[in-house]
Amino acid sequence: MSQSQNGTITSNSNGRVATGEPDPQAMPKAERRHFSAEYKSRILAEADVCTERGQIGALLRREGLYSSHLDKWRKQRGQGQLGPQKRGRKADPQAAEVTRLRQENERLQVRLQQAETIIAVQKKLSELLGLTPGGTTGRAQP
Repeated sequence: MSQSQNGTITSNSNGRVATGEPDPQAMPKAERRHFSAEYKSRILAEADVCTERGQIGALLRREGLYSSHLDKWRKQRGQGQLGPQKRGRKADPQAAEVTRLRQENERLQVRLQQAETIIAVQKKLSELLGLTPGGTTGRAQP
């Protein structure tokens, strides 16, 4: 399929129809905006000096921001986390503790097994020598 004079509809080798104009029904994918720590600090400083009615609204309209941005950035500034935030699932704070406890448990299991082996060997030795667990021999004392 090819139309060169009145439109720009062409068919490429894989059979798909390509037009020179974007599809009006397809919405472009929105991209997430990213704000640097310097920008956030500058905007917060400007918002902090706003004293008259409507100044913050004018600032937000001029910058294309929402009041929720200011709320979130103020909270981040209070926590000392104004820089870029990592996205995705946060690390489980108890995961490191669980790992440490598992390793300690395994180490203690090994020590317990060693202690049980030593005790078993001591029992067999005392039986061979005819000693009682109280430190006396199996024979009666005169």
